[in-house]
Amino acid sequence: MRIIIDGYNFIGRQKGLRGDLEGKRARLIEQLAAYHRIKAIPVTVVFDGSGKGETERTGGIEVIFSGYGESADEVIGRLAEAFREGCTVVSSDREVQQRARQNGAIALYAGEFESRLHAALRPEATPPPKEEPDEMEPPRPTEKKGNPHKLSKTERRRQGRLKRL
Repeated sequence: MRIIIDGYNFIGRQKGLRGDLEGKRARLIEQLAAYHRIKAIPVTVVFDGSGKGETERTGGIEVIFSGYGESADEVIGRLAEAFREGCTVVSSDREVQQRARQNGAIALYAGEFESRLHAALRPEATPPPKEEPDEMEPPRPTEKKGNPHKLSKTERRRQGRLKRL
């Protein structure tokens, strides 16, 4: 399993995109490298680039900057298509999440992954991650058939894959 992170979306969720952006990028990569060492899960972080389309490895983390004329969202979509069920996409952007789900990947909100990241980096000081996304889910239809206490097959599969994070 691989984790693909929308870098600026994640940074914007944490502390905003103003100020020392390069320092914030370095701090995120440092945190993800520590997470990678603890969990041994491959991590790719994608940022909107200056047009060169660069890829580098830092601390075991693959860092990708989008190329000229393409956004980080497009790069993440291509990666989700390539890895399909073998990846988890972290972004609060609905379009990115939808494209990931269409390709069989799991999509997490940035806040949901942030709590898992902090729990892994400081397991004794952090409460267990909340399982709810940042936004409310649509209400369930009233005439649901089957066992009302059993999660849907898709949700059970999602929860099983998330336990590995």
